[in-house]
Amino acid sequence: MDGRARVAGAAWLATLASAAALLPLIDGSDWLVQTSVLLAVQSGIGVLLRWRGLPAAGTVAVQVLASLLMLTMVSVPEHAAAGILPGPAALDALGQLLAAGADDISRYVAPAPATDGIRLMVFGGVLFVGLLVDLLAGPLRGAAAAGLPLLALYSVAAGVAQDDGGWPYFLVAAAGYLVLLLAEGRDRLGRWGRFLTGPGDGRAPAPHDRALGAAPRARAGRRIGALTLGMAVLAPALLPSLGGGILDLDENGGRGGGGGGATSVNPVVALQDQLNRPQNREVLTYTTDSPSASEMYLRLIALDTFDGEEWTSARWIENEIPPAPWPVPGLAPDVAGQEVLTRVEAAGSYAQASLPVPYPARWIEAGGGWLFDRGSQTLASDDDDLTSTGLAYDVRHLLVRPTAAQLANAPAAAQDWASYFTRLPEDLDPAVRAAALEVTAGAANDYERAVALQDWFTREGGFRYDTSVESGTGADAIVNFLNDREGFCVHFAFTMATMARSLGIPAQVAVGFTPGLRQGDGSFQVGTHNAHAWPELYFEGVGWVRFEPTPGQGSAPEYTRPEPALPDPDEPDRQELPRPEPQRPEEPATPTAPESCAPGEEGCGTLPDLAGGDQDGAGFPVRPVLWAGGGLLVALVLAAPLLWRRRATGRRLAPEAGTLAAWRELNDTAWDFGIPPQPWETPRQAAERVVRAARLPDEPAAAVRRVATAVEEELYAPHPPRQARALAHDVRAATGALRSGSGRWGALRASLLPRSAMRVTRAVAERRTVAARRLRERLARLARLTARGR
Repeated sequence: MDGRARVAGAAWLATLASAAALLPLIDGSDWLVQTSVLLAVQSGIGVLLRWRGLPAAGTVAVQVLASLLMLTMVSVPEHAAAGILPGPAALDALGQLLAAGADDISRYVAPAPATDGIRLMVFGGVLFVGLLVDLLAGPLRGAAAAGLPLLALYSVAAGVAQDDGGWPYFLVAAAGYLVLLLAEGRDRLGRWGRFLTGPGDGRAPAPHDRALGAAPRARAGRRIGALTLGMAVLAPALLPSLGGGILDLDENGGRGGGGGGATSVNPVVALQDQLNRPQNREVLTYTTDSPSASEMYLRLIALDTFDGEEWTSARWIENEIPPAPWPVPGLAPDVAGQEVLTRVEAAGSYAQASLPVPYPARWIEAGGGWLFDRGSQTLASDDDDLTSTGLAYDVRHLLVRPTAAQLANAPAAAQDWASYFTRLPEDLDPAVRAAALEVTAGAANDYERAVALQDWFTREGGFRYDTSVESGTGADAIVNFLNDREGFCVHFAFTMATMARSLGIPAQVAVGFTPGLRQGDGSFQVGTHNAHAWPELYFEGVGWVRFEPTPGQGSAPEYTRPEPALPDPDEPDRQELPRPEPQRPEEPATPTAPESCAPGEEGCGTLPDLAGGDQDGAGFPVRPVLWAGGGLLVALVLAAPLLWRRRATGRRLAPEAGTLAAWRELNDTAWDFGIPPQPWETPRQAAERVVRAARLPDEPAAAVRRVATAVEEELYAPHPPRQARALAHDVRAATGALRSGSGRWGALRASLLPRSAMRVTRAVAERRTVAARRLRERLARLARLTARGR
């Protein structure tokens, strides 16, 4: 009984220690005290019933019933008989409370208030995990396996918190699991059969002997556990960071993730982690009167120094905010700029010591305590208590629209400016500059070199966007990126800025957010998945100019897109000469036999063989028919992809085809226009990538998102709605937008040579492989039968 009680108590302690990781997520701590009491009652019932000899299945059933009674008593006593016995009304109330708790979790950011629904979900979840731990460590004697439900409970809490300062909770949870292992191990040692105290002595162990035998092993286990736990806690702090992030904003104007689940674009949290988070947590919303709101990037910080290891900001912080309007570096008075107003509201979970603003900002109204960061043209803070959390601020900024001609004709930058923003480490691999020279060969000026670099990254260089690639900002990471040609925005931005500097073009890297998604009220919502890095190149008279080398992300600036060709005014108009009327060739006279010829003479009474063959065909045009048949066959082969796509489209968009068929049609259509499907993406991620890559207008973009939402409902909703007709309309709307945005030749290629026809090739190859395998099996079977017959 002592051993069983000890193991059950350790299981209770381990479960409660793992549940403590939920403390940063829920306001207050009284819920943890209530959880401990409920869990103790459940564990105590298990100990008593096992002591009385009840089988494990019956014990678990009684524990489940007791847990249901306790949940009813603490959550919905007013709907239960005697405040504890659940009936249909109580069960219905519990279901409604669970639904309310799920809604509260989706509405609130951490730490969320301990509402009745959240309390019920926590109580039920911890009791369920505690029941599994008690069962595994007790009757099943698998304390090691009991670590799985404990790990699940801790992982849920740690994954939602995303807090690098959560090591104390890990320490508590690991210590609880260690206590469970030691308790179960001591009980197992105490149950070993006969205890040999000396040569020839085989007496049964007394309690004192059993304790003596177990004590040394228990002490050794405690030492090993304490040493292992200490190494697990101290190793991450002592060892160098492995891919810690892209920017050291803790040293350059940023903040850490912050307590209580706050988020920020931070190197410790890492921009890569922001992009890979399954949930796109809201960072801020903004409204603006800019006519180009959908292309407005929000700059958080500018990185102007590259030492070979990382890009950092020099932090040109001024204690006094200069009077409005703030000067814009390099902007000439004759360059057109429209002043617009943007109001930004940061989320309550977003803690940052620099304010993300559109560039170039001329004035920011954000209250007192802020400092002016001249390098990043925004406001920053050195006070730990002053962050962007829940802050609403107004930004007056310029909408600068330089033309390609202005950038191409920009004069050289001042010597001191160019010297500072073209500095590179002396040990930079020469391959970086060699690649830059090769890509920009033939460019006449810095603007054409910049566009050539952008086009090389986005289209011509064969680069692939992948957020799973290990992040890095040093010179070695740049060389590896140029060799492997896969990475995400930090690789593209840092590499293009470095290559531009190697060509003598002043460059820096900006970090912030892409424009976000337009809401129904006209505002824009920016989430963690909008975190982005991009290069900025300096052109005298215009200032810092954004470029977008990351394929499929953000939007390419208008001044980097090719302009339609215009007639040369210096070239005289060409006069159209009258076209001569085509002359019809004289039809040859039908050959006839000479009037005067004797029967039997050569050429008399017969016609020449015009077909070039023998006369058995009676003049049948064999060669033209062969040419016509061959041409028809070639035409059918060339038209096969088009015919397959037409047939597949009609079949997939039929009323009875269903949601998944419409989704496949949308994916194949995007593939035809150069946006291949990615098998690892969710429907929502795939839809957003199509919208970004094709730069779809609002209505087609909404149609694409509706199809993705329908796919999610089809896959996960218990009773998905039938909406085939609406989906077919949405797919056709998206197809029309993709076609109109791809140009004449792009639309023609998508129709005649659709890329998605590769599915047919793959299906044929798979069938051929299956047929070959079956043929080999049959031949082997035939060979075996033949050998037996002999």
